Amino acid sequence: MSQLEISNIEYLVVFGYLALILSVGLVFKKLSSTTDDYFKGGSKGTWWLVGMSSFMSAFSAWTFTGAAGIAYETGFSVMFIFFGNVLGYFLNFVVVGPWLRQLRVTTFPEAISMRFGEQTQNFYAFYEVPIRILYSAMALYGLAIFCSAAFGYKIEHVIVVCGIVVLFYSATGGRWAVMATDFLQGLILIPLTIIIAWLCLHELGGIGSMFEQIEAQGLTEEFSMVNSATLFGGAYTWGWASAMMTKQFIEFNSINAAPRYFSAKDGAEARKSALLASLLMLMGSAIWFIPPITARLLFPEQVMVFDLSKPAEASYAVASINLLPKGLIGLIVVAIVTATMSSMDTGLNTNVAILIKDIYPKVVHRFKLTPRNDSELLRYGRGMTWVMGFLIILMALYLSGQEGRGIFEIMIDVGTLLSMPISIPLLWGMFIRRTPWWVALFSIGCALIYSALAFFEVPLSYLGFSEAFSDGFDWNFQQKFFGVFAIGSFSFLIAIFFAPAIDSPHRKHVDKFFKVMKTPVDFAAEIGEENDDKQLTIIGRFGAAIAGFVALMLIVPNPIEGRLTILALTLIIGGISSMMILAGKKLEAAK
Repeated sequence: MSQLEISNIEYLVVFGYLALILSVGLVFKKLSSTTDDYFKGGSKGTWWLVGMSSFMSAFSAWTFTGAAGIAYETGFSVMFIFFGNVLGYFLNFVVVGPWLRQLRVTTFPEAISMRFGEQTQNFYAFYEVPIRILYSAMALYGLAIFCSAAFGYKIEHVIVVCGIVVLFYSATGGRWAVMATDFLQGLILIPLTIIIAWLCLHELGGIGSMFEQIEAQGLTEEFSMVNSATLFGGAYTWGWASAMMTKQFIEFNSINAAPRYFSAKDGAEARKSALLASLLMLMGSAIWFIPPITARLLFPEQVMVFDLSKPAEASYAVASINLLPKGLIGLIVVAIVTATMSSMDTGLNTNVAILIKDIYPKVVHRFKLTPRNDSELLRYGRGMTWVMGFLIILMALYLSGQEGRGIFEIMIDVGTLLSMPISIPLLWGMFIRRTPWWVALFSIGCALIYSALAFFEVPLSYLGFSEAFSDGFDWNFQQKFFGVFAIGSFSFLIAIFFAPAIDSPHRKHVDKFFKVMKTPVDFAAEIGEENDDKQLTIIGRFGAAIAGFVALMLIVPNPIEGRLTILALTLIIGGISSMMILAGKKLEAAK
């Protein structure tokens, strides 16, 4: 068998929801009248909207495919990735989130120009666009793996269809549509994944019974949260765990994480949104990997029949389809589809902002072209969204043709060898002032040399190291990460000795960056009129429509337990949506 048998109802659920999401872009189009609206929601986003969007954009279908495959094979080790996210968001809450919002820019290369200068900004602008295309493509590929497992669709077809759906609402509604769909997607995904985890534990007989079955099947050693170096090629050890958590922590607390908070009203709203994202990520870390572990204990034969490079990446789908009532199987596919959309649409919006705000002005200046006004740039932005989207689809199709590597391994290598070198100076640069203008480029260049050696797995003996040292070095993940981190950090810190005098133009430029970053935003003076009531009312109405959509599944033939599960999901989504509508009307009346 190449896929599981499911009813036609699930197909209707998926296509019905996708049609609903397409309408979001049309509704929010009227809120995007300027490029600031289109790329950062006019910086009017409330904490709950920005926080949910930040949370949803921090993971994608690979959480339910690649990461689930690791959980299937190794148990709880993969949770360290998400613990790093939790800590990263928590530091955003404590310190960094307000700083990033208070930079008062539209793209993070603009912030880099404020800190390091124009030459460094140019490098980041051109380097980051292809990297974000690759990340979005990996998210789309991960989604295709899941849908292939659930429905038996060809991976290529899923990539094209879902990619075009994301393209439509992202190009139409801009950042407002991205945040709104992120919130609605979270409104489904959070309660639904909780329900799946509960159904898995119920089927296993509870948490205690789960650990008893792990022991009975001889998986205790493999499922240890921290494994010995003799298992899994040295992965999932203390070294691996510390490298993974450090990597995630850095990515969440450097300047290139700033777009998460550009849409927030002010630093206080950014702080609260970071706390919300941290709490939601902590909850997800505890429940997302129960289903793949359940699939290993109860349905291993069903998992292993899938025609994937790594069949374990279908484990979340197998557990869901075995345990969910009819109708909700389609919704979990929807939830995972939307998790990918949240990652892809954010990448799209950020990429196009860089093209319009950072690269386009350089092209105009270089070729002495006539600058376009804001309304023309808004039209160009929508057009470039389609171009970027098609490039993402093509890259995802390319990845789907690569044999022998799972999406998890691809994602980890890209994050370590390509993204980490550029994140290191953006982390240190937020805390250390005394640096020369070229410090970031120097740090990146040194780190990328090590990345190249790690990518090609060059034997250390070729570089002049002794055989005794080389024998213990096999280019595993932690050696790749800590090597990149150490060299990038050392290069940054050593450059301090070449910093110009405190009264130099560059130092004054850097001091201005820190002053702006730490100056609170005066929303009334800098932004103007808020639209909190519209955010609550419009998104609440969409949520109510989703609740009604879920309620229709009560007519589907199911055992009483299945109907109660559907009713619970309906009440949760409907209750939250109703409270949002009432709160929005109350704010509107108070104006």
